[in-house]
Amino acid sequence: MSFRARLEARWDAGLFACIGLDPVWDRLPVAVTAPAGSHPSREARAAAIARFCCAIVDATAHVACAFKPNAAFFEAEGAPGFAALETVMRHIRTVAPDVPVVYDAKRGDIGSTNQGYADHAFEQLGADAVTVHPYLGEEALRPFLGRRDKGTIVLVRTSNPGGGEFQDLTVAGEPLYRVVARRVAQHWNRNGNCAVVVGATFHDEMAAVRAIVGDMPILIPGIGAQGGDLRRTVAAGRDARGRGMIVSASRSILYASEGDDFAVAARAEAERLTAEIQDCNR
Repeated sequence: MSFRARLEARWDAGLFACIGLDPVWDRLPVAVTAPAGSHPSREARAAAIARFCCAIVDATAHVACAFKPNAAFFEAEGAPGFAALETVMRHIRTVAPDVPVVYDAKRGDIGSTNQGYADHAFEQLGADAVTVHPYLGEEALRPFLGRRDKGTIVLVRTSNPGGGEFQDLTVAGEPLYRVVARRVAQHWNRNGNCAVVVGATFHDEMAAVRAIVGDMPILIPGIGAQGGDLRRTVAAGRDARGRGMIVSASRSILYASEGDDFAVAARAEAERLTAEIQDCNR
């Protein structure tokens, strides 16, 4: 099943919350870290991270529109971190095979290098989609764009405060982020496998991007810890069918509790977010 088909099935069920898997060692509950000991090795840390993420997956799969492991948090643990990521990916495929997985790696390089990145994301990890930078252009992104069954999610207007340094620059009479969105929608999406990233902290920009990309999926970070307004986000981000949104939350779900009940608390927060999105979308 293609990335888009998986997304449509989750939207059919009224599910729009994307569970970001951004594990930070210092924030993991003691129940997870204790087996690693007081001076844990990289291997012990990575094993604990894998246990934590797998527990989050188990707790939230029933309401997840998608899971979004962020490469940086696994790479920070070195080679054992890569092994932990592979463990988490296998676990998702086992317990939640219908939930699409977005590998949040933000890749962007020349074509030959991107081929390696694409092979790793899609063949080794089994991801359904990957986030990419547009700066090197369509030619460089063809190893991703050419995979009809996989999603290519292009950064357009990011949620960080400094994102406008380049993204808001005027190009041919309009902000650069709109130029990128139009290029993706009109030229890069020939296989119907593209999506774009717009942060929940920029509602006006999101509405502008939605008008440009039509019913293309929008991955929306910035809800929860970053303070994005959910009602305004849904109003700006939904497509003509009331769909099209992959609303990502990470820290607010992962760290809903620091106690032994972390998975229960994560489930409750994911369910709360799902219900709130559905309410906003009525």
